[in-house]
Amino acid sequence: MTSPQTASGTYTRAQLGTLTLIGWSGEHPHNGEDVAFLLVYSLGDGSEGPATGESAMHIALERCGLPVSGGPVRADETPGLPVKLLVQAGQAVLTVPHFSAQYPVPPEWLAAATAQGEVHVMFATRPWPQGTPGLPVDEDTLRAFAGDPDVIATSAHCVLPVRSLG
Repeated sequence: MTSPQTASGTYTRAQLGTLTLIGWSGEHPHNGEDVAFLLVYSLGDGSEGPATGESAMHIALERCGLPVSGGPVRADETPGLPVKLLVQAGQAVLTVPHFSAQYPVPPEWLAAATAQGEVHVMFATRPWPQGTPGLPVDEDTLRAFAGDPDVIATSAHCVLPVRSLG
């Protein structure tokens, strides 16, 4: 029996599978103000299956300076963090090493991101095959995944400043 490549601390992009993101806004529990959130996750369709993909995502995040199961990393306090967010023309573009995605943001998300000047991003290591891009995800389904204590605890979290062109 051979062990997956991720056991040695390496991974391939193919092991991660399809990576995507989804956003929402909601009330922050500490101050009651609307906050913009992004969730980055894999569909679990990587070349060696969901378990290897989960391990690969963990390694990829740690290498980016985003500790899994740790507190949120604030980009404004972490020079050189290779995670960037650009918000322009109703789109949020998130870039991390080996991954870039664009998300058409709803007006309430844009308003929250602009008002706060930042976006809270959760990078889930656990795959979420129900979050297939292009298919609608209802609020209860999103809440069940993104609010699951195990998903939260096994994710990396960061706070990114809202940047735009010009």
